[in-house]
Amino acid sequence: MIGKIRQKLISLEPTLVKSDAILLCPICDRAIPDSQKDAHHLIPKSKGGKATEFLHRICHKQIHALFTETELANQLNHAAILREHPDMQKFIQWVKGKPDSFYEKTRKSARIKSS
Repeated sequence: MIGKIRQKLISLEPTLVKSDAILLCPICDRAIPDSQKDAHHLIPKSKGGKATEFLHRICHKQIHALFTETELANQLNHAAILREHPDMQKFIQWVKGKPDSFYEKTRKSARIKSS
């Protein structure tokens, strides 16, 4: 029964037209191509977070390579705060010179590996 109700509600929703709006990464301020779009939980799901923000995949991976989930939940739970961290500043300066679709494998920091 729920399936039929859901189908009816979906059929009543207006169809969305795909917009050509450019999505900017709040970390590096570069345009995010669809192939590099990752949803980042501002507070990790394991810590009860629900809100997400779209980031470049490489920016998202870098955040999780540098910081623990506890640090992200307690101190670094907003893109503006993450941008100000010295380790992220170095990364942002490096990645700004790369094409929007650039991706490279990210390694965990030694600090994260040892904890």
